[in-house]
Amino acid sequence: MKALVLLCALAATNALAQPRSVDLYIGYSVGGGYDIYARLLARHMARHLPGNPTIVPRNMEGAGSLRLANFLNKAAPRDGSAFGTIGRAVAFEPLFGEHSAQFKATEFGWLGSANDEVSVCAAWGKTGITRFEDLYREVFVGGTGGNSDTDTFPKAINSILGTKMKLVTGYPGGNDITLAMQRGEVQARCGWSWSSIKTNHAAWVKDGTLKILAQLALEKHPDLPHVPLIMDMVKTPEQRQVLRLVFAGQVMGRPFLAPPGVPADRLAALRKAFMATMQDPAFLAEAEKIKLEIRPVSGEAVQKLVAEVYASPPEVVKKAAAALR
Repeated sequence: MKALVLLCALAATNALAQPRSVDLYIGYSVGGGYDIYARLLARHMARHLPGNPTIVPRNMEGAGSLRLANFLNKAAPRDGSAFGTIGRAVAFEPLFGEHSAQFKATEFGWLGSANDEVSVCAAWGKTGITRFEDLYREVFVGGTGGNSDTDTFPKAINSILGTKMKLVTGYPGGNDITLAMQRGEVQARCGWSWSSIKTNHAAWVKDGTLKILAQLALEKHPDLPHVPLIMDMVKTPEQRQVLRLVFAGQVMGRPFLAPPGVPADRLAALRKAFMATMQDPAFLAEAEKIKLEIRPVSGEAVQKLVAEVYASPPEVVKKAAAALR
């Protein structure tokens, strides 16, 4: 009898340890790059999780995904039944003094990134803006609010290199900025993932509807050998140091993270499932079909990167923070 009771108790414990469904929160509106990556992941990652739970995508846009980061820290379940994807730069907001960022990025459980990202500045072709030098005159660029790439990158480039981009912010997601460009509300977007453009608007690049002005990363993307790299435009060692800190997060281009305090075994299972999905033939075939770039970075590597950025010299952090505001 005692053995039977023990077996029943163990079965109940295992059932509780393996949720039947897992919520995947997306910090942006439907249709943008983060949303597309997350929904693709949701369709395949369940096969690699214990118990094969259903993964349910849930959009929670707001403040450039800062709203979701705060939710994951304060309110999301910590049993492995919830994780999310946020803007790559949001992780560093507390470091740069953003008081509305109510979390410590080093405490999140980083699952990994689907891509080592390169972002770009891109202009709507009909505006006549065709090269980076055109940004030294007044150009209206769209942003998603808060401290997302679309907002912080133009601010930093203006501050450090002297461009004159005027930010029009508050759009729910990247897809909304694209529509705003089509409507003539803004002329450009500076902080747009190249992988997202390849997925959704490759034809626009080919026919000149979009003009790619510059690459915003530490290294060039193989697809864009003739597009200038922002790091090659610096004029002083100090500018280089600050821009390296601003763009370090590009390595974690499409990050996925669990709330703080998820048990170690459950976090390990999520990380293992994430990386297994990145190598899953069915996942890769669908990514290829919809032209999503997959250049994965492990959860351990992202966790290390976050820790290294937070250990940056205070004087460099101060200058970067000033440039981003």
